Amino acid sequence: MFDLFEKIEEAIRDLLTGFISSNLTTMFTDVNEKTGTIAAEVGQTPQSWNSSVFSLIRSLSDSVIVPIAGMVITFVLCYELITMITEKNNMHDMDTWMFFKWFFKAFIAVYLVTNTFDIVMAVFDVGQSIVNSAAGVISGSTAIDISATVSAMETSMESMELGELLQLALETMLVSLCMKIISILITVIMYGRMIEIYLYVSVSPVPFATLTNREWGQVGNNYVRGLLALGFQGFFIMVIVGLYCVLVNSMTISSNIHSALFSIAAYTVILCFALFKTGSISKSIFNAH
Repeated sequence: MFDLFEKIEEAIRDLLTGFISSNLTTMFTDVNEKTGTIAAEVGQTPQSWNSSVFSLIRSLSDSVIVPIAGMVITFVLCYELITMITEKNNMHDMDTWMFFKWFFKAFIAVYLVTNTFDIVMAVFDVGQSIVNSAAGVISGSTAIDISATVSAMETSMESMELGELLQLALETMLVSLCMKIISILITVIMYGRMIEIYLYVSVSPVPFATLTNREWGQVGNNYVRGLLALGFQGFFIMVIVGLYCVLVNSMTISSNIHSALFSIAAYTVILCFALFKTGSISKSIFNAH
């Protein structure tokens, strides 16, 4: 009779141990794959992320925004010419050189508007190169040894009672679910960043049309700072993911499995919150409003 109960208990223990090991393997696999997934997302330029959307944005910009940018250039250049003339003692101190200067500014303004997409793509190409370099360093130094970690935890589970194993199974299921929810939120953050980039790119000719003027140039300068902030936001995302992987890697070797699991859950929540903050941090660094 007692042998029957022992066999039932042993069968339940094996079932719970297998369930816990499966959850642990899934969690640690998600941690290892998360870095590569985020690197693949943030390391893409607007053109490579979705060529169809990029073509749509470029068509809208060429057909709708560029004519508006032409009107902005006309206004800015007229304002520039009037300002230059009136600054010279109400046209009493006219200098031929000022007109060459004005024509040079007009040429630069037209050149910037007609080559806006090349300039914008150059910014994101630099950002992509930085992110890809960071991804190589991070993924190469923070990968968790899944088999060794799970084996160590399975050894610890052998000394646990049935009730503690049941509690641990519920905890691993909860943490694994949290990991999947966080993965969805991270995907939302990545897509949101790319949509923001497309919105920035779609109106790029207008702020570029103001760069050559001293007063109106603040619009273009702030726009360029915003582009740089979006480009370097990917690097900050990679840094945060790298910190997350290092922290998780140090907690999984803990002898207290319960503490390690809840530490992983806490770090995952912090990861999601920090990813939401990368945009504001990047804009703050580049003084973009």
